[in-house]
Amino acid sequence: MRFKSTYTQGIFAEFWARIFLRMHGCRIVRSRYITGRNTHRAEIDIIARKRNLLIFVEVKSRPTVACGFDAITAHQAARLRRAAETFISQSGWRGDARFDVIVVCGWRVHWIKNAI
Repeated sequence: MRFKSTYTQGIFAEFWARIFLRMHGCRIVRSRYITGRNTHRAEIDIIARKRNLLIFVEVKSRPTVACGFDAITAHQAARLRRAAETFISQSGWRGDARFDVIVVCGWRVHWIKNAI
């Protein structure tokens, strides 16, 4: 499959990941959540909920799962954690939470739970 840009490829991967999560019983709470200004603007691709669990999902579109993991740096993981803390404090969430990674390789979706 060919895309015109990496932006388009990323949008497709996030769309495919949302469908995949819904098929597995998750409800999408937010897509492309961005923290406010002066917070080093972190973006969480998908925030989903399954029962009493809030799932923060980073989506990567890469040729292999290993390439997807390599694309998440320690600096990015720290920014994602801060963004998640901001979302939890703003929403008043009291349940459990975790970070997952979804790597989209073409039409295949790989869901790695508790990844970050």
